[in-house]
Amino acid sequence: MTEKTVLNDTHRALGARMVDFGGWDMPINYGSQIEEHHVVRRDAGMFDVSHMTVVDLHGARTREFLRHLLANSVDKLKVQGKALYTCMLNEQGGVIDDLIVYFLGEEFFRLVVNAATREKDLAWIETQARAFDVEVKERPDFAMIAVQGPNARAKVIGLLADVDHERMKKLGKFAAAAAQGPHGMPLFVARTGYTGEDGFEIIVPQEHAVALWQALAAAGVAPAGLGARDTLRLEAGMNLYGQDMDDTVSPWEANLGWTIAMDEGRDFIGRKALEAQKASGVKRVMVGLVLDDKGVLRHGQKVLTAQGEGEILSGSFAPTLNKAVALARIPAGEPGDVRVDIRGKEVPVRVVKYPFVRDGQPCEGI
Repeated sequence: MTEKTVLNDTHRALGARMVDFGGWDMPINYGSQIEEHHVVRRDAGMFDVSHMTVVDLHGARTREFLRHLLANSVDKLKVQGKALYTCMLNEQGGVIDDLIVYFLGEEFFRLVVNAATREKDLAWIETQARAFDVEVKERPDFAMIAVQGPNARAKVIGLLADVDHERMKKLGKFAAAAAQGPHGMPLFVARTGYTGEDGFEIIVPQEHAVALWQALAAAGVAPAGLGARDTLRLEAGMNLYGQDMDDTVSPWEANLGWTIAMDEGRDFIGRKALEAQKASGVKRVMVGLVLDDKGVLRHGQKVLTAQGEGEILSGSFAPTLNKAVALARIPAGEPGDVRVDIRGKEVPVRVVKYPFVRDGQPCEGI
């Protein structure tokens, strides 16, 4: 059975082209994927991300539990509402999932995990939580709308209760707070996102989701589908779970070393494997590729380097750059002249540091 979000009828009424995405019936676009991409870079667009899984954790030992469960350190979360991006690893150091954790109280933390990994994640979290007597509560009663773009925050804040305006204008990046939306609806507003643009991800009770979507549309926020979300996050150099990393790939190999906190005395799951891998030398690295000639870089294409073969993970035409870009995993070491096998033809590409786009503009050297 394909799952549907509470906004499914709304998408269909807008003429969205729907596709199966990890078992969910989701909009890929509402007409032009390229236009939806550009509206997020230039103004404000909104995405239905209600397929994401919200998990609330309660208990006296919740922080202690998360110190054990996650590769990044929740000890960085000292102020209520602050958020942290992290990987959740298996004993081999592979990535079970990447997620965001919110600190809402010493006995209350919230996780937002990926849709396609929901069952695996919940089973793992529940198994690990037992030893810490932490209650794991999935929240299917919530929907989630991401509003992204240079004008996104202003348009959302304009819909909030007057009493919330100044406070939400001051909300820092990677932080969240409760606010009142249209008609007093309760919102959990996080200054996070998956596009490289500023904006909010808003968790809202399901019964208010359609009204919030309609209020955002009336405020000039354009609907955008999963197609634009994918090209935006690729330009921003953000990993997609299942494509750029999985439970056979460590954070070192996914260019996520910055999310690992090797703080003293914290024995998180996968730590020993990560230490051993680093000590013996990481064999594979993730790089950015740019194709200056015509052509498209796609997942699964072979990458040829001086150190041996690699492969393209995420690849697409990048509308902001008007050329193809990709994330690729290749053997460590000096890569030499790099080529990609496109239908039997070896096409030269440039290895670059990513993100490819920041704040709507191409990064230096792209």
